[in-house]
Amino acid sequence: MQATAPLEIGQTAPEFRLKGPGGQFVALSEYRGRKNVVLVFYPLAFSPVCSHQLPAIEKEIARFEKLDATVLGVSVDSHYANTVFAERLRLSFPLLSDFKREVSAAYGVLLTESGHSGRAIFVIDKQGKLSYKDVSPVLGEIPSNDRVLAALAGLP
Repeated sequence: MQATAPLEIGQTAPEFRLKGPGGQFVALSEYRGRKNVVLVFYPLAFSPVCSHQLPAIEKEIARFEKLDATVLGVSVDSHYANTVFAERLRLSFPLLSDFKREVSAAYGVLLTESGHSGRAIFVIDKQGKLSYKDVSPVLGEIPSNDRVLAALAGLP
């Protein structure tokens, strides 16, 4: 069960400030007016599907960057666990800790029964509006990078 209703396209994306690599905070507002943001919610670090999904995004990172987008991963794991997970997977994009589960709830992807987020990708444009979302109905189903890249290509 989700904690809140999913966001709708065109809505202002909920602001967040989460711990990333090295315990440094990352806020969505840092990118407003500068970069599109691809927000990737993944359930748990070191799980088999997440260990496949995130490297697949890393393989496309140059395409995301060419479309003026920054990728941010989000899970309920601690920033310590996410740092080690990112190092093991050799990711160049930051993994952020939603340890209090507030961001997962705000984006409508918190699975309250299990205490972690579902698998979802949101594209937030430079004005801070939600322009694309792909919320997987099943945890093992990975959102398509090609659809996310197509959505980014359609932004002004």
